[in-house]
Amino acid sequence: MAADVERDRCRHGHGASRVTTPFRRPQRSADRTDVGRAVAVRGSAWVSALRARVRCACSLAAVAVAGAFVAACATNLGGANPTSTLSEQKPPVADGKPQKPVRIGMLLPVSGYGPNAVTAKGMKQAGELALFELDNPLVQLIVKDDKGSPQGAAQAAQEAISEGAEIIVGPLTGAAASAVAPVARKSNVPVLTFSNDRRVAGNGVYLMSVLPEQEIERIVAYAASRGKKRFAALVPDDGYGQVVEPALRRAVERSGGTVAGVSRYPLEANAMLAPVRALADEVKQSADSAAPIDALLIAAGPEMLPQIDPILTYAGISSDRIQLLGTGGWDFPNAGRSPAFVRGWYPGSDPHGWADFAQRFTRSFGQAPPRLASLAYDAVSVAITLSSAEPGQRFTVQALTRPAGFTGVDGSLRFRPDGLSERGLAVLELQTFGGNVLDPPQAVQPPDGRVSAAGAQ
Repeated sequence: MAADVERDRCRHGHGASRVTTPFRRPQRSADRTDVGRAVAVRGSAWVSALRARVRCACSLAAVAVAGAFVAACATNLGGANPTSTLSEQKPPVADGKPQKPVRIGMLLPVSGYGPNAVTAKGMKQAGELALFELDNPLVQLIVKDDKGSPQGAAQAAQEAISEGAEIIVGPLTGAAASAVAPVARKSNVPVLTFSNDRRVAGNGVYLMSVLPEQEIERIVAYAASRGKKRFAALVPDDGYGQVVEPALRRAVERSGGTVAGVSRYPLEANAMLAPVRALADEVKQSADSAAPIDALLIAAGPEMLPQIDPILTYAGISSDRIQLLGTGGWDFPNAGRSPAFVRGWYPGSDPHGWADFAQRFTRSFGQAPPRLASLAYDAVSVAITLSSAEPGQRFTVQALTRPAGFTGVDGSLRFRPDGLSERGLAVLELQTFGGNVLDPPQAVQPPDGRVSAAGAQ
């Protein structure tokens, strides 16, 4: 998720089983460290509960009457209409005095069309799902349309803070997060951004995403533990590739191996033929040498893997002849339809958490979630988990960086004081349908130092 890593990962992407139970209000636990527990939810209950808990930002100058807004959200909960407004909930009463609600601001590019708008809609719905399942009546979610631009994000952040937001989840891109940071910092409001650009982390901005460097470190370390010594790689000729290649070289060096070659492929289908075939020929020729290439990293996702697959197949390259390695971009439902990559290894979260979340999401909204929806669910869940503390103590650095961390859809998550996150990553083997866990999740710390993240978003 082109000029930047975050936009590129929509291309190179991160990309659903549970028995349905009758609707019931989620049980509350004394300590909500596990923010990813499953609860079955139904449409009619959704409307009545979320009308009182979510307010969608009004981003257009001309809007209809409030009653029409409620009807719009009731019939298309979490839909693409960014102008809808849901009714307010009256604050709960304790000891005869109303308790002030805890407001979470969510910034997403929910207006417009295209992949980002579709992803943003799913992430908004995931935040609403977390709000409902964790069931804290004091918490309200303020959704603001950042219009997909840094200027829009800064304005949306200012609006959310002026309406009482104590923490912000989002925005989606690094450029937007950079614009939001000074606005939020001025009001001492922390930001849990969905960007994977490490350059925006720190000073109150925390990354929810896994860094490409963490994924590369995990898969290379695992491959080396299985005896792989000589690595080659096929990376996209874009911002994402500019991050992956140096990360690969560092990880291979730490593992005691060598990088035999790296080839960059253009994103146009016709243009990628030559570099992919050239690397495939190099791999085949090395098979007869004293030091054959025994691991090939393919940095690609939902858009590129199906295009690379026939080229590798025609060249005789598959996991039957050489161990193929992937990135988190392999983690999408139909990856196994590209037969060249079946039995390849890739890093990712334990699939059980995602499968359970995806089933609940699909039951609630009638469609499968985008892969990045889990970030929104986990971010809102983190905020709700910390919301029970006293005002001024809820979202401090100490609270957000607590040693125990948090557990969500994508497994363990712990924020560091520098804003980067430690994630538990498993190693999976791609199957025709889904992935099989080869090595259980292990915490992977972000690499030290501000390495180049050109193009990250």
